[in-house]
Amino acid sequence: MSQNVSQPVEAATEQKNQVPWKERFSYSLSDFACNLSFQMVGTYLMIFYTDTFGISAAAVGTLFLVARIVDAFDGPFWGIMIDHTHTKWGKSRPYWLWFSIPFAVFCVLVFTTPNLSVTGKIIWAYITYIGVDVLYSAVNIPITSILPSLTSNPQERVTLSTIRQFMGTAGATIITGITLGMVAFIGGSTTSKRGWFIWALIVGIIVVLIFAVVFKNTHERVQTKSSRQSIPIKESLKALKQNWPWAIIIFINFIYWLGMQTRSQVTVYFFKYNMHDAGLASLVLSLQLVALVAVVLTPLTSKLIGKRNTMLGGMILACVGQLLLDLGASHLSVGMIVFATIIGYLGTGYVSGLIAVMLADAVDYGEWKNGVRAEGIVTSFSSFSAKLGMGIGGAITGAILSSTGYVANHAQTATALHGIEMNYIWVPLLGFGLSAIALLFYHVDGIEKKMQRDLAAKHAKENAEAE
Repeated sequence: MSQNVSQPVEAATEQKNQVPWKERFSYSLSDFACNLSFQMVGTYLMIFYTDTFGISAAAVGTLFLVARIVDAFDGPFWGIMIDHTHTKWGKSRPYWLWFSIPFAVFCVLVFTTPNLSVTGKIIWAYITYIGVDVLYSAVNIPITSILPSLTSNPQERVTLSTIRQFMGTAGATIITGITLGMVAFIGGSTTSKRGWFIWALIVGIIVVLIFAVVFKNTHERVQTKSSRQSIPIKESLKALKQNWPWAIIIFINFIYWLGMQTRSQVTVYFFKYNMHDAGLASLVLSLQLVALVAVVLTPLTSKLIGKRNTMLGGMILACVGQLLLDLGASHLSVGMIVFATIIGYLGTGYVSGLIAVMLADAVDYGEWKNGVRAEGIVTSFSSFSAKLGMGIGGAITGAILSSTGYVANHAQTATALHGIEMNYIWVPLLGFGLSAIALLFYHVDGIEKKMQRDLAAKHAKENAEAE
């Protein structure tokens, strides 16, 4: 009986256009909006704090660590909330309606400079930075948690994640490429308080409008017994039991973003002080467009050699890029640095889009292995691990800059310049290398077809019983 019921369900999962293109594009806009705002925070907030707001590098490093550790625990909270949410709009989708405006408001507040004492500035930074991180989780975790509900077709998930990553990379490239120029245009210099505030306000308004489109045009079409009822916390945690694919991807998410954070937040420092041309930072950051080539090729590559091998190849390319960066930095060669950056972005282009897909696979694996489907709690740890990695990465950056003698808006000593290079080259290389090693233990690709067949039969039986 179950075999006959499963056949039409399996056939449905094979449909290549299960999600219409309008919805694919709308879904991808979610990451475009997130990256417009959060990449601005991740890339420029440290230099904004040190060179515009007047907080020391050591204080900023401590802030990033403490704030991110405190904030990292909100990821599981939002995951539990999603698993307990049941509305006419679905489980994940309503969070874009409810929290996009508060998120945008705090994105503006972090770049606001009230006239306070040094202690007051640090308190303001803690409140606004933790606030923007918590609210980022409220709109970003649903982007990943909704993926298993948009489609049950594994290849369609890759397509959706690829389009999402394409637009996310486009958003990151746009915001990192034009921000310094826009701040200077509005305020007269790249350290202008007025310039930072007005530009953040413009970006915040755009983000709210985009999320309204995302909410309107997406639909949670995959309905299971678990998705139709609230899952107790104790029960949802069973989805993580012996879920090794989930554990591996969460570790990779942590160490990968630790490395990415240290590199992104010292990019401006590196070109301003080591290369003596801050304008080059915008040029190099705009090279993220190269990652779009890898993003576009990800569905084909993952179909040919598997998701694990595709991501592994990306990590190796990212490592090669970092080694070439060291060569370029040693010779102060702009050409070599540009070439190394292109290689690195090609590598990370293959990585970023697959993390969400592999987490969706971990949702399936948790249900297949333990009988519990908990999209919220399983995917929410991606936020926890990424934020923890970024927090530790921020602390490492601050500690290295402080210990090597960095002084804002002054010529740096040779030791300080070496500290900037350590953040820009060697810490990211460590993150990419450890991620590559972890991927050697990821083996979901080999059991995916059987897992999907079993789950299709299980869902068909549950849906038949519910009718």
